[in-house]
Amino acid sequence: MKFYLGTHQPGWLNWIGVPLFVSDRRLRDYVTLPRAAAPWALDSGGFTELSTYGNWDHGPTPQEYVNRVRRYQRHVGLLDWAAPQDWMCEPFITAKTGLPVREHQWRTIDSYFTLTELAPDLPFIPVLQGFEPNEYLQCVDMYRNAGLDLREAPLVGLGSVCRRQGTEAAERIVKTLHSVGVTRLHGFGVKTLGLQRFGHLLTTADSLAWSMDARRKPPMVDCHGGGHKNCANCPRFALAWRDSLLGQLALIGRAA
Repeated sequence: MKFYLGTHQPGWLNWIGVPLFVSDRRLRDYVTLPRAAAPWALDSGGFTELSTYGNWDHGPTPQEYVNRVRRYQRHVGLLDWAAPQDWMCEPFITAKTGLPVREHQWRTIDSYFTLTELAPDLPFIPVLQGFEPNEYLQCVDMYRNAGLDLREAPLVGLGSVCRRQGTEAAERIVKTLHSVGVTRLHGFGVKTLGLQRFGHLLTTADSLAWSMDARRKPPMVDCHGGGHKNCANCPRFALAWRDSLLGQLALIGRAA
């Protein structure tokens, strides 16, 4: 599994040297873009758009988003892929939008096809949305009916799993998708326990959990003189957390 370390600090792209997961909402205001030192992936910022406004009306148009992704690809470099302007399906998000899950799925699918039609040269990935396992299977069928067999896609994003309270539900969804041949999955924001349980079933994953973890703790010993009360935006803490996580996953893999 390839792991992307989530960060609020796009400037880390310049130097940190590990795969990063960066939001367009954070990167788009940079006049001078960082130059990537390692591969990275782009989040569209859909969760913030929908949880704040209940729609994408305040976000970029598809053409504006395409223009930005092309700029990132050209000037930042090493872009592995970019998420579409998708519509999450957690119950509190659908309550905010007032739309049913199936409409969120259609809008996610429409975003992917719109973006790839506008820019077939850019690495947008399809994203599955839903909340229950049968809804993800429904979304697979919706993509197929629209002309895309997700079993053949190089990578498929798995949305609406990062804020689940139980890792068992997310694991069940992943295994359900594997059972129908959709196996090359990216887990958006999968919890640490989830990665330990089913990370071996994912092709890639990202997490920003280190920042919340750091927020609840005092600064690392080496950071006391750095002027911050905690390490929520500290690269030293982020890299130590990443190393610990990947070490745990390696041990689990060897035990299996």
